[in-house]
Amino acid sequence: MGKLGCVVAIVIGLLVLGLIVMKDYNKLVGLREDVNKKWADVESQYQRRADLVPNLVATVQGAASFEKETFQAVAEARASVGRAQLPAQEAPDDPAALARYEQAQAQLGSALQRLLVVVERYPELKANANFRDLQAQLEGTENRINVARTDFNQSVQGYNTTLKRFPTVLVARILGFKEKAYFQGAPGSDKAPAVQFNFGGQPTPAPAPAQ
Repeated sequence: MGKLGCVVAIVIGLLVLGLIVMKDYNKLVGLREDVNKKWADVESQYQRRADLVPNLVATVQGAASFEKETFQAVAEARASVGRAQLPAQEAPDDPAALARYEQAQAQLGSALQRLLVVVERYPELKANANFRDLQAQLEGTENRINVARTDFNQSVQGYNTTLKRFPTVLVARILGFKEKAYFQGAPGSDKAPAVQFNFGGQPTPAPAPAQ
């Protein structure tokens, strides 16, 4: 009876352990898939911005053909984004790789801002309906990028926090789950770039940062 009791206890223990592992595994899978979805959303918005660049440049170039340095900066920044692409299927777990990707995207954003400043020298562009439409699309995309990045970081935080909790951390190590990297924006990058113009000859000033 004693041996039977030990066997029963071992079996029950293994069942309980199996249930814990299964529960933690399923939870981690769900959280990881949410992170991956949020990453896909980020990628989608960045791609949408990249797709706007050729039409925006072509529209501006038609009226501002002498701004070659600005156009070159935009082209180089867009190419840099292409070289820094990360796998779209899964959110990155390498902070250095994500930092390089983020830097490339920031360079493109900065180059686009310089391009829009150029417009102030060409009143005919500010009256161009096609340009105004592209500008509105760019502004909306910048806002969506900001939202997507915030949602991604929140999802990563939930996943990483769960990953580090005991006993989940033991299950995660055994089954190969890894922490995901966060976006680490520069100061002020939590706000979408200002791309609005008042069409009165002067750029609309960006709002003062909140104190």
